[in-house]
Amino acid sequence: MATAAEISEYDTEELERQLSETRRELFNLRFQLATGQLDNFSRINHVRKDVARMMTELRIREIAEAEGMAMEDLPAHQAAARRRNEDQELGRDKTTAAERRAAAKADEDEHDHGAIDDDELAEEVADDDGMALPDAEAADAVEGSDDAEEKS
Repeated sequence: MATAAEISEYDTEELERQLSETRRELFNLRFQLATGQLDNFSRINHVRKDVARMMTELRIREIAEAEGMAMEDLPAHQAAARRRNEDQELGRDKTTAAERRAAAKADEDEHDHGAIDDDELAEEVADDDGMALPDAEAADAVEGSDDAEEKS
């Protein structure tokens, strides 16, 4: 299912080609419905709406051409061009905002948990328990004092 933003990015020839293919698909779906072969009935509504979106975009372009407006002057095309430029500048592909948020959260979680090594984790656990772990030097000094006491 094509969104209005995707449809506005097509040039006129490609949009007309897509419209003819979508109308052909709608015809085939209606034929399948009449013969009892259609499994997904909601597909008809989705395709009908795609046809309507494409026809609306073609009509907007027709009106703009009659008024002497350039395609870049249309608000929908300005927004689409702005989004496309922002995506290119940021190196993004065509992903949804939800997908980008999920990826950012996964990166954040990985960064938070992946950067802690075993020593830092042990220190955090000891701090949470209210107990301090002895440093390696302090442990050696304690062991050394025990050895000194045994020798005396």
